[in-house]
Amino acid sequence: MANEIRFYRASEKPYGAFSNLYRREVVFEGETFATSEHAYQAGKPRKKAVRDWLMAAPSPSLLAMAAHGLYYWDVAPGWSTTKFDRMRDILRAKFEQHDDLRELLLSTGDARLVESATVDNEVNRLWGEVNGVGKNMLGVLLMEIREELQGKAPVERRVAAAA
Repeated sequence: MANEIRFYRASEKPYGAFSNLYRREVVFEGETFATSEHAYQAGKPRKKAVRDWLMAAPSPSLLAMAAHGLYYWDVAPGWSTTKFDRMRDILRAKFEQHDDLRELLLSTGDARLVESATVDNEVNRLWGEVNGVGKNMLGVLLMEIREELQGKAPVERRVAAAA
């Protein structure tokens, strides 16, 4: 596809900023997180002790790895049905809070945004694509936020359910 932008590593210029591992603070639900990955994964654990353990990970990638390895009994009830709304809300916060990131996202026009992972596993095929296969949910959500910022789609106001 000609009009496509692929990204994966947070260190890649210029589109690495679309990665959730990109080191830029995000204020979400009244708390400041080191990255959008931190904000997202903070909602996954059932218990505060597990959340604190995840948030103490030495890097965003190790946080993601640890969070993906949680046992089902450590995951908040309903996570599988709420995680996409949470990610959408976090991405909205990230791109509304940082002018440079908003401009970068808007600069992509109507290009298809694809998180292009290299390791083939279920998580990478859900949030991105591996060898062209996957749901690319991160890309889909980024394109939704881009449309909102372009004024093409109504901004949905979601009330976060009290957990």
